[in-house]
Amino acid sequence: MFYCPYQNYVRETSSASPTSYYRLLHASPGTGPVDLHVNGKIVARNLRYSNFTNYFSTASGVYTIKVYPTGKTTDPLIDTRLQLVPGSIYTLAVIGDPGNIGLQPISEPLPGPTPRYAMVRFVHLAPGTPELDILLPDGKKLFTNVSYKEVTEYIQLAPGNYGIEAITTSNNKRILIVPRINLQADKIYTIYAVGKLNGTPPLQVLIPLDGSTYLR
Repeated sequence: MFYCPYQNYVRETSSASPTSYYRLLHASPGTGPVDLHVNGKIVARNLRYSNFTNYFSTASGVYTIKVYPTGKTTDPLIDTRLQLVPGSIYTLAVIGDPGNIGLQPISEPLPGPTPRYAMVRFVHLAPGTPELDILLPDGKKLFTNVSYKEVTEYIQLAPGNYGIEAITTSNNKRILIVPRINLQADKIYTIYAVGKLNGTPPLQVLIPLDGSTYLR
């Protein structure tokens, strides 16, 4: 399974802007919907597993981030502080199994899309799943030995339709097949592996556009 949302993004016209951007990804399997509070103000409600918010724009600085079960305002699942530097873009991923939940900031460092190519990287957010290789059906490996919470570098791919497979690094066991992904030129993607290898919800990939495609 894969998920590729099409969102309405805010676009920043100045490359030197002090504005920062962030969105929230719910990637904690078995955890119910959540609300996001930033500096004591609720900014997103009822975010369900495997979904993203739109990007929020804000001034750079240090922020208090709290994630609550939807409708609650006590005993947050996550209570942390995060510094957003000028011009930064982040996906803030709620990760881990229930009872062991954390927030992983995933930065989008590229200055913008690369002409005539799609830029792609892989993030392993599936708890309990071993190191993974991501490859094409012909056996060409795109990413190798990616461990839980690891974020790879971006690679360039020609635009087009791709099938990808995930195999375990240790024994080459095929654990996921995604038969068709459409990658477009001048766009930037992150492939997120989420879910449970031998449980519910099952292992899947999410493939949204990165905000760095639009927000620089």
